[in-house]
Amino acid sequence: DKLKNLLELLPEHDLPEDLKSKHCKRCVVVGSGGILHGSELGHLLNQFDIVIRLNDAPVQGYTDHVGNKTTIRMTYPEGAPLSEHEYPPDSLFVAVLFKSVDFNWLQAMVKNETL
Repeated sequence: DKLKNLLELLPEHDLPEDLKSKHCKRCVVVGSGGILHGSELGHLLNQFDIVIRLNDAPVQGYTDHVGNKTTIRMTYPEGAPLSEHEYPPDSLFVAVLFKSVDFNWLQAMVKNETL
């Protein structure tokens, strides 16, 4: 019931047009474990059609190693960026919900409530 009520609050949206038109020929998933630090692979990662970043791994200050392109940011609610300035306007944020409190978080976000 909680999920059904929450889904009714969400506006219906499709993927952004630029994402729908991509055939996802070359995708890369960039984690947040720090293994890329010192790699200087940022220029290579930026060449992928779609760059999926996990959690709130920092990009700014590390672009030489992790690139600066973000097409999709996937995270659990507790890993979501805290500031609206950390959500690039040309990327898609995907919240990964699996705990009951995650649904409470999403409901608070949609209703602009404090948790």
